[in-house]
Amino acid sequence: MMDRRSVISAALAAIAAVSSNRQSLAQAGMSRITAYAFSFPGLAGGDIRLSEFAGRPILIVNTASLCGFTPQYGGLQELWTEFGDRGLMIVGVPSNDFGGQEPGGAAEITATAQSHHVAFPIAAKAVVRGPSAHPFYKWAAEARPKDVPRWNFHKYLIGRDGYIADVFPESVNPVDTRVKTAIARALAAS
Repeated sequence: MMDRRSVISAALAAIAAVSSNRQSLAQAGMSRITAYAFSFPGLAGGDIRLSEFAGRPILIVNTASLCGFTPQYGGLQELWTEFGDRGLMIVGVPSNDFGGQEPGGAAEITATAQSHHVAFPIAAKAVVRGPSAHPFYKWAAEARPKDVPRWNFHKYLIGRDGYIADVFPESVNPVDTRVKTAIARALAAS
């Protein structure tokens, strides 16, 4: 039987080993998964691999065709026009999770995006909340549990390092000064 000192010493040694292992992983550049580990099936086929945009800020937005916020597609396109050449990537992720406002298939989603002159990539329809959520959204919920999508047009800004730099709820228009400032800051980061 072990005495108290032995138990405490063993526990402290285990904690030190875990801490040392975490430091080793961090030094090796393997501390945590980044957004660049994920991909989305593209609405028009193929995959939208976030790794192809590694080192660039990415704005990921869950969208819906029949939502009161659907006109935000226009603001997202404005951001794409203003910041795309400077390195910003935008990915729209259609979802039917909120109010059943994305009931259609690829043809209907494409028609809505085209009617708003969208030129940035649109993913195939995905689940963005709950146990069946797309892996990116599960990762984002774990990283920022208080900043999960509560409605359509929730915006995650991924920094150049692949981690969530900022989050904007659906009520914040894409061309809001706060969004533009966060994007400019992410673009300026090295």
